[in-house]
Amino acid sequence: MKFLFLHFLFGCFLSFGLSATKQPNFLVILADDCTYNDLPLYGGQNAKTPNIDKLASEGLTFNRAFLAEAMCQPCRSELYSGQYPLRNGCAWNHSGSLPRVTSMPHHLGERGYRVGLAGKVHVKPVKAYPFQKVGGFDPSCVRNPTQPHKLAGINQFMSREDKQPFCLVVALVEPHVPWVMGDASRYPPKKLKLPPNLADTPRTREDYSKYLAEITYMDGQVGDILKTLEQTGHADDTLVLFSSEQGSQFPGCKWTNWNTGVHTALIARWSGKVAAGKRTDALVQYADVLPTMLDISDSAVPLRESKLDWRPDGSSFLPVLEGKSDKHRDYVYAIHNNLPEGPPYPVRGISDGEYRYLRNLLPDELYIEKHLMGLKGNAVLNNPYWSTWVRDSWENAHTYKLVKRYMRRPAEQLYHTTSDPYEMNNLANDPSQAKRIAKLRTELDRWMKEQGDPGIPMDTFKTYHAAKAGKHLYKAK
Repeated sequence: MKFLFLHFLFGCFLSFGLSATKQPNFLVILADDCTYNDLPLYGGQNAKTPNIDKLASEGLTFNRAFLAEAMCQPCRSELYSGQYPLRNGCAWNHSGSLPRVTSMPHHLGERGYRVGLAGKVHVKPVKAYPFQKVGGFDPSCVRNPTQPHKLAGINQFMSREDKQPFCLVVALVEPHVPWVMGDASRYPPKKLKLPPNLADTPRTREDYSKYLAEITYMDGQVGDILKTLEQTGHADDTLVLFSSEQGSQFPGCKWTNWNTGVHTALIARWSGKVAAGKRTDALVQYADVLPTMLDISDSAVPLRESKLDWRPDGSSFLPVLEGKSDKHRDYVYAIHNNLPEGPPYPVRGISDGEYRYLRNLLPDELYIEKHLMGLKGNAVLNNPYWSTWVRDSWENAHTYKLVKRYMRRPAEQLYHTTSDPYEMNNLANDPSQAKRIAKLRTELDRWMKEQGDPGIPMDTFKTYHAAKAGKHLYKAK
C-alpha cells in the first residue's frame, strides 16, 4: 500500500511537472504591405478592423515596433533569421540570404517544434528557410483575384495529436497590390480622410478606397485564423503575434526609411502571460522576434545548448511581454537599397523611438521606384495614381511639395516622429537639434561598420547581381 501511494505521488508530480513546463505554441500572422497607422489601432481614421482590434484588447500592443528594410523579402528574412539584412545577406528585394543562414525552422526545430508556413513565402534559399509547407492560403501576392483561403491545412497542422509544439507562420497577401479584394463600396472615396503624405487627387482616393477594402478583407482572414486556433483547443497555450509588415504601396511608405515604411504594427496575445488590453512604448525590431521565441521555449523547458552557428542581431523582449519592463533597446536601424526596384538610391536610418535620422547617400540623384511611379501592361500592379500627382503638382503647391519630397531628398533628414508620425517637417537644419543629430550620426556610423555596410557600393548592379548569385561582396562579420 505504501508503495502504491508513493507511486501515485510520483505520477502526480511528473504529470504536474510536464504541464508546468509545457512549451507554448507560436502563431505568427503577417499582413502584406499594410501601413501601420492606417489601422485604427494606431490612429487610422478609415479602415474597419474588428478582429485586429479584438486581438489587441486581449493582448499587448507595441507602439514602437520596426523592421530594418521596407521591402517584402528583406523584412521577412530579418523576422525569420533574427539578423539584419547585411548579416543574413538579403539586403535587396528579390535577392536571397546567405546559404549558411539559420532561421525559425532550424532553431525552433532543434527545440522540438514543428515549424510551418502557410501563404506567401518570399524568402530563399530553401536551405536557409526550410519551413514545412502548409496549404490553404494563396502564396502569390500579385494574383488577381486572390485565391479564397481554406482553413483545413492550418487546422490540421495545429491540431495534430502528437505532443510536439508548433510554430506556424500564416503570411497573408493582403493588402499587397493589386487592390481587388474586399468591398470598396464600404469606403466611398469622397468621404475618406487622406493621410497628409498623400496627394488629394480623385485617382488617389479611388485607389486608397480599394486598399482600405483589402485591409478589411485581411482583417476577416485574421478572424478566421484565430477562430481556427480556438477550435483546435490551443488558444490558451499559444503566443499569437500579429504584424502588418512594411508600409503600403503609396509614396513615402514601402521602399523608404520613413516611419510609414519601416514602422510596423505588432500585437502579442498569450493567455495568462501577457496582460490584456495594454500598450508599450518599448522599442523593438523584427530581429528581436526569433530570440524572444527561443527565450520563451527555453524558459519553459530546460534545453541543451544549441549546436547551430548563429549570431543574432536581435535580443529577447520577453520581459516586456511579461510586464516586467517597459524598455528594450535604445535604437532601431534601417537600410534601403533601391535596386532592383529602381536606379541606385541608398538610404540609411536610425531611430530612438522619438526621433528619426535619415541619411540619403546619393542626394543629387532622383529617387525613382518603378512599380509605384511607372506603368506597364494593364497597370494592375502599378496603380496609376502617381501620374495624377505629377499633373496636379502644376497647379497645387501642396501636391508639388509631396512630389518633390519623394523624388528629391536632402543629404540628411531629422524628424520628431512622436509629434510628426508622417514625418513632414524636416528638422535637420534646426540649430537646436545639432547635438541630437551628431549623436544619431555617430550611432548610425557604428552600426554600419558593425554590419560591414560600405554605403553607396551596396546599391550597385555589381553588388546586387553578386548577391543574387550567392556571392555576396559585403556582409557582417
